[in-house]
Amino acid sequence: MVRAGLTPGRLTRAGAELADEVGFDQVTLSALARRFDVQVASLYAHVRNSGDLRTRIALLALDELAVRAADALAGRAGRDALAALGGVYRDYAREHPGRWAAAQLRLDPEAAAASAGGRHAELTRAILRGYQLGEPDQTHAVRLLGSVFNGYVNLELGGGFDHSAPDTEQTWIRVLDALDALLRNWPAP
Repeated sequence: MVRAGLTPGRLTRAGAELADEVGFDQVTLSALARRFDVQVASLYAHVRNSGDLRTRIALLALDELAVRAADALAGRAGRDALAALGGVYRDYAREHPGRWAAAQLRLDPEAAAASAGGRHAELTRAILRGYQLGEPDQTHAVRLLGSVFNGYVNLELGGGFDHSAPDTEQTWIRVLDALDALLRNWPAP
């Protein structure tokens, strides 16, 4: 018998909460079943397998990030917009480390197309319009910003900056200044 109240959405949210508590790599159907005090078999009526659950958590995280980013970017441009977008990623990763890890999950093409990943690229492109970049430089810049933001956040979360001065907040401000300067002075091909 399927436990009343279990839905794919509820299981996804519970899986996301579990990821934040124990790490995305530790999210399993067994762990989720224990959380609901049901047999693992009860979950199969709502999710196909662990991979399906992990994909659902990734999609949830990408969507949550896109909503936050859109709200943060409203009415901003230039360096202020860069700081807002980067700040959203940093704050989300600190608040939801498991979901942040889930957002990095490599999705199959169908899931990727249905995800908010495209919205993230659109939001980043909106920032770049203020820097007057055409194609293909705009695509290069989207990739650069994604790499820098994701790399910095992952290193910071992993403690990579814990044992040296200056403070990471000072470095973050310098990174944003450097990105702004680079985007204003984008090198010609």
